[in-house]
Amino acid sequence: MCKGLAALPHSCLERAKEIKIKLGILLQKPDSAVDLVIPYNEKPEKPAKTQKPAPEEALQWRDSLDKLLQNNYGLASFKSFLKSEFSEENLEFWMACENFKKTKSSIEMAEKAKRIYEEFIKTEAPKEVNIDHFTKDVTLKNLVEPSLSSFDVAQKRVYALMEKDSLPRFVRSEFYQELIK
Repeated sequence: MCKGLAALPHSCLERAKEIKIKLGILLQKPDSAVDLVIPYNEKPEKPAKTQKPAPEEALQWRDSLDKLLQNNYGLASFKSFLKSEFSEENLEFWMACENFKKTKSSIEMAEKAKRIYEEFIKTEAPKEVNIDHFTKDVTLKNLVEPSLSSFDVAQKRVYALMEKDSLPRFVRSEFYQELIK
């Protein structure tokens, strides 16, 4: 077990240095603006052809954010609605996390983790999501050694916010009301 600095065994000092270096890399400012423009999904996909859903299908979205997010038309509609309210950062973060979970290479995972942290989690990030300090701390600790579950706690918090706040507003919107007629 690692205790006071004077009594630290060599392995603990090495581990502490390793963690410090990894955190330093994660918290560095991007070298250039290009760092922020790299898409989360390196292979551009053609947008899925979205067909307007039947009113019965759209009605299901009222009670299930999952069903809304799994439907291409629903996802696009929800995103447009959130943009109109200047509150799309939660959905963009959730989508970035979903994409992150598909990452296979540890190098790519570290790069994506840094971009997601810089764009959504870091205090005063360009698209900072509204999460508590505990969740930020847990996420930052998870990023010392990124894994596919590094953003799980933050993603669940943001999902809950969308479910309790954004979805009800979307369901009350004129656009959604037109869909279910």
